[in-house]
Amino acid sequence: MKSEPGEFSIQDLQSMPDQTEHWDGVRNYQAHNMMRDEMKIGDQVFFYHSNCEIPGIVGIMKVVRESYPDFTAFDQNDKHYDPKSDPDNPRWFMVDIQFVRQFKRTIALSELKQYPELSELALVRRGNRLSIMPATKDQWEFILSLE
Repeated sequence: MKSEPGEFSIQDLQSMPDQTEHWDGVRNYQAHNMMRDEMKIGDQVFFYHSNCEIPGIVGIMKVVRESYPDFTAFDQNDKHYDPKSDPDNPRWFMVDIQFVRQFKRTIALSELKQYPELSELALVRRGNRLSIMPATKDQWEFILSLE
């Protein structure tokens, strides 16, 4: 899962009550479907900082609440407001995530792109990088070995 550190960083997550926060504002249907249909309580997730000096994986968090309607879509004063979303028929969902740990170093995107073992990782393939992208167990373990 990625976030711009100026918007919400791993340090922000760590400073939240219970080191837990909802992951709101996902407005891409592919990412939305992964969040809604595939993310389960206990799943571990990489925290990726994007649009910063060194984009890369900075830590791990875990899912502590499965998908539920993203209430920011209903709030006209929120930057994620969607007038087509309705509480009775929500279009967007979110999960709650909890801080697990920050890495000793950022594993930079430029580094991840160097490894043939990660050539199929959605994050390193060219094109649009979604805010939520899958990783296989082998990819997960390989990335952890880089820390």
